[in-house]
Amino acid sequence: MFRELLNIFRSKNPLTEMGENFARMLKLAHEMTLSAGSLFFERKAPPGERDQIRKQDIAVNQLERAIRKQVVAHLSIPGNTSDVPYCLLLMSLVKDVERLGDYAKNIIELVDFCPETLPDDEIVKELLSIRGGIEEAFQAASEVFTSLEPERALRLIREGREIAHGSDALIGRIAGEQYDTATTTALVLATRYYKRIGGHLLNVVSSVVMPVHKVDYFDEDEILSQR
Repeated sequence: MFRELLNIFRSKNPLTEMGENFARMLKLAHEMTLSAGSLFFERKAPPGERDQIRKQDIAVNQLERAIRKQVVAHLSIPGNTSDVPYCLLLMSLVKDVERLGDYAKNIIELVDFCPETLPDDEIVKELLSIRGGIEEAFQAASEVFTSLEPERALRLIREGREIAHGSDALIGRIAGEQYDTATTTALVLATRYYKRIGGHLLNVVSSVVMPVHKVDYFDEDEILSQR
């Protein structure tokens, strides 16, 4: 299903513009996530960086609405009913990317009530490791999305699940530390936001290996049985 959709994106089919808009959404969400991480952890951001992230979030939302409008217009034309499955898949994926932008914006909002400097301890180091894993997964997801590498997609999904489990465990550890309320809140929410970013990335990657009605769900046994 996704291979066929990508081939349509690369052709002169009317869906091509939708594919280009989706690629822009994914790129903007990636940039937002990188900038938000630098701002939250390193507090090194050029003037206007937060405003830039918010503008990028608005652009992501506008692209989502544009794609939805394009889908409706495309399917209203007689003879395009064969594209319904691809349009349904695209509608699902754009929502995931829109949420990626929202969580990046949520991360920068944590700066408003957490300390100027985060603790230099094992908890924060673990959170930094999760951040690094998510940022690497974001780059890899973009590549897998365009190159259609099922084996790499499977590997990313497995790694993403490990990051999610690690995030849950870290939240428990944070709760057991003697941080002040602001620090505890910031670290718990940051961990949760990175987990959700990872989850939505996995939804995008799952489209490479799962049929449209099972995007967002992953059954490795089913995939392997089809090979």
